[in-house]
Formats: sequence, structure tokens, C-alpha cells
Amino acid sequence: MLDYETFSQIRDHLGRQQLSVAQTARALALDVRTVAKWANVEQFHPRTGKPRVGKLDAYKGQIVRWLDAHPYSAQQIFQRLREAGFDGGVTIVKDYVHRIRPRHQEAFLKLDFAPGEAAQVDWGLCRDRHRPHNAEFRHMRSVFSRH
Repeated sequence: MLDYETFSQIRDHLGRQQLSVAQTARALALDVRTVAKWANVEQFHPRTGKPRVGKLDAYKGQIVRWLDAHPYSAQQIFQRLREAGFDGGVTIVKDYVHRIRPRHQEAFLKLDFAPGEAAQVDWGLCRDRHRPHNAEFRHMRSVFSRH
């Protein structure tokens, strides 16, 4: 597929710089036939593709309804589609389910305490090589102290 910039370069090499088709092809690293084809075109027209219908298009509404009703995996949806007559592959089903499934948000609970209402306590064991026994320690701090 040729873009407008390359078309302009071809026209510049052939017109302003007076290079041959072969020299232009060599300078732009294009095939000689491509340069010869675009040399005769006065105005750039990009290639227009035909819209294609995918194998999954007929089943997309059903997939959305299934996902609204239950949190099915893509593999489960693929198996249900097979039963309904779908003859496509599992990859297009997985890609579509990944695209339409809502993103999971991290669940967290923000705790907020008044001064003196809560505290955090950490327990630990301290080994000292100069003493024969282990010492236990406790660290306590007010949760409000981080404000």
C-alpha cells in the first residue's frame, strides 16, 4: 500500500529531478513496476477496502447477553457458540470477550479513624548473639499518627 508521502516522492523524482523510473525505484527502494504504475497517475487516490463481515458478527449480541447474565469465561462462551453453530476459532472469541468485558477494579476499603480510636500493634522476636535468650518486642502506634 502506497501512502501520499511516497506518491509525492515518486512524482518529485520523476518530475522535478528528471530521474528515470528505474532510478526512482532504486532511490526509494520500491519495485520498478510500482513506480511505473504511479508515474502515470495524476492525483493520489488511496486504496479503499471493502468492509468484511466477520464470523463472529452474527453472534456478538448473544455474547453480550451471556456476559450480562453470568460471568462466563471466553472458553465457556466459545463452547456455547460451538453448540449454536459457530465455526470460527477460539482466538477471535477470546479477543472479543476481552475487549467488551468490563475492567476489574481493585477492591479496597479505606479506613478512617478519629484520634485515639484505633492503634496498630506489631509483635516480633529479636535475637541477640551476645545474650543466650531471645527477646520479644512489641511496637504500638496510633493509627491517627500518619495524618
